[in-house]
Amino acid sequence: MPASLVFVDTTAWYALLDRKDAHHAAAKRFQAVNRRPFATSNYIVDELLTLAKRCLGADAAVRMGEQLFAQQIARLYTITPDLEQAAWKIFQRFADKGFSFTDCTSFALMEQAGIDVAFAFDLHFHQYGRFTVLP
Repeated sequence: MPASLVFVDTTAWYALLDRKDAHHAAAKRFQAVNRRPFATSNYIVDELLTLAKRCLGADAAVRMGEQLFAQQIARLYTITPDLEQAAWKIFQRFADKGFSFTDCTSFALMEQAGIDVAFAFDLHFHQYGRFTVLP
């Protein structure tokens, strides 16, 4: 049986990229000791590449995108229409929370794929309450 996956949120990817990010050291430490394969989604890649280009420049964003789209550093899931509908239900049910729609797509994907661990610095993963959030 393959090792279970760790879902990587935008906050963790960005912390790994930006040495000035408040969570950079913790992200690098976790990356160094983690033995489970990473997974992420096309929605996360969208957020990350936009943020990286704006804050770190086009070269950093393109390098990261090349690795992600080649699935060299993570399994890349596509958010399907069915997952969007599941995310929409989560978004509606938790309207009192600050969850972005992208957060909700991550939650729906993790539930569908049976991924129970998230690498994230976004408190919404803790708030949702259904996953182990590392580091």
